[in-house]
Amino acid sequence: MSARHNEYGQSIGPLVPGWTARPLPPRRPVEGRYCTLEPLDAARHADDLHAAYARASDGRDWTYLFVERPADLASTRAHVERAAQSADPLHFAVIDRQGGRAVGTLALMRIEPAHGAIEVGSVTFSRLLKRTPMSTEAQYLLMKLAFDELGYRRYEWKCDNFNEPSKRAALRLGFQFEGIFRQAIIYKGRSRDTAWFSITDGEWPAVRAALERWLAPENFDAQGGQRMALDRFRLPRS
Repeated sequence: MSARHNEYGQSIGPLVPGWTARPLPPRRPVEGRYCTLEPLDAARHADDLHAAYARASDGRDWTYLFVERPADLASTRAHVERAAQSADPLHFAVIDRQGGRAVGTLALMRIEPAHGAIEVGSVTFSRLLKRTPMSTEAQYLLMKLAFDELGYRRYEWKCDNFNEPSKRAALRLGFQFEGIFRQAIIYKGRSRDTAWFSITDGEWPAVRAALERWLAPENFDAQGGQRMALDRFRLPRS
């Protein structure tokens, strides 16, 4: 960020001319090529999510979430019902367009319209969703909503500093590491150092271009395998 100087010779940040508070994210579906994001609804999504999460043999996918994996269908329904009633976080179900079933959830949260800052979090992807084009597209769709439709300036990702898969995912998607907030919170009875990542509106065009090139159908073979990794699309082109 370039500095200006006020009448006292002090460095100050650049002006943001014409800035107004950003709209809140709408509670409506967001359509993609591989998946659709639908506002979370217990009646529509809870049974599918329970079946998807039950494919994992244990609860390790929930270690760094604020809740444990629900023990049974009734508990899943209760968990989804609570989440669906929230406006911040605003939870979305990830719907596999091929099968029409919910296979995970993620949310927009810590929404600050006055400052144009918003966070993606509560990412709860089942084994049916992880390491698929859908998982990347779900993240891309919320980024695109935040930057291109709503005009936010800053898009955040935060996770437990011990959550190595989450940190790798943030970097793969194009987030920039910002630092560690030590002893930031207590959850599940334990202390958490929180790793912070972000994408700014100035960085978004390059991030968007890489994501769109990776998600293009021609980047996948007949078996659905990627031809080129996402980070390759961020390298300078010859």
